[in-house]
Amino acid sequence: MYRSLATDADTRELVVPDVLRHQADRRARLRAAGGAVAVALVVGGVMIGGQVVAVPSPKPVPPPAGTPTFPSPPVSPTPDATAVSPSPPTPPTTAGRSPGTTPASPRVTSAAPPRSPTSIPDRAFFALAPANRTGIAPEFRDLDALPGLCGARIPSETVVQRRTRLLIYKLPQNPGEGYVPDGTYAHSITIYRSGRADDVLKELRQAVRDCPVQKRPGGDPPSRSTQRLLADSGYGDESVLFEVRSPGQDVNGDPTGVEDVRLVRAIRIGDVVTILWEQGWENTSSQRAQVDADSRRAVAAIRAWLG
Repeated sequence: MYRSLATDADTRELVVPDVLRHQADRRARLRAAGGAVAVALVVGGVMIGGQVVAVPSPKPVPPPAGTPTFPSPPVSPTPDATAVSPSPPTPPTTAGRSPGTTPASPRVTSAAPPRSPTSIPDRAFFALAPANRTGIAPEFRDLDALPGLCGARIPSETVVQRRTRLLIYKLPQNPGEGYVPDGTYAHSITIYRSGRADDVLKELRQAVRDCPVQKRPGGDPPSRSTQRLLADSGYGDESVLFEVRSPGQDVNGDPTGVEDVRLVRAIRIGDVVTILWEQGWENTSSQRAQVDADSRRAVAAIRAWLG
């Protein structure tokens, strides 16, 4: 065996030492490069895996010594991307109407006009204030509702019903029962057909204008009276006030030298007209304040009756 090896070694050329060292160095460098590549691959894989799991936030690098620092501006919170903004309130829906539709405006209907009464009860007539009572009860009579006005006739074909009473009163400052009263009213209430009561007041105004002076019936010698409209408002729906002036006479018909003044007021409330004709008592004249007060009471009683 040793002979074979010697024969084989003699046939081959031995490499010089420099060449052997060069080859050895080359092999060492290749092994080192291969190991570095393997290590780099392993480290790179670990880093990539760590980044997939969690990416750490970068730490701020402290400024070099001696550098002035300033406070960082406040950072407004960033709204969560998943937060849901509140939706506008939805108006309540009405049964039978789809949401989001505007309800129709309610239809405005005028109330039906009140029906006209057909009869007049006793309670429709006002009661005197206690200070004006004489102890004489009112008496319903068939009396004229108005004084004569040069023969003018207020239409009566539209009358539904009329009632008239005689009412005796006294002034508050005078004694009551057992003493002479201060005046009387011919007080009437009339129901007219619907829409005709205002025509009655128009015709009454015109009748007073057309009769500024007239002869009074009876008396010897005959006397004259004057009529004129007075300004009036604040009673019922509308009113007419006029005065009648005439020479005063005593119970025997002799002149007293003093004028008698009578006040007449017609008041309309709907289709109802009430008239207070103040007629005095033994040559007394009408007191405007008393007639005004009783007119207000008359309106209140009729309104309470009509409701």
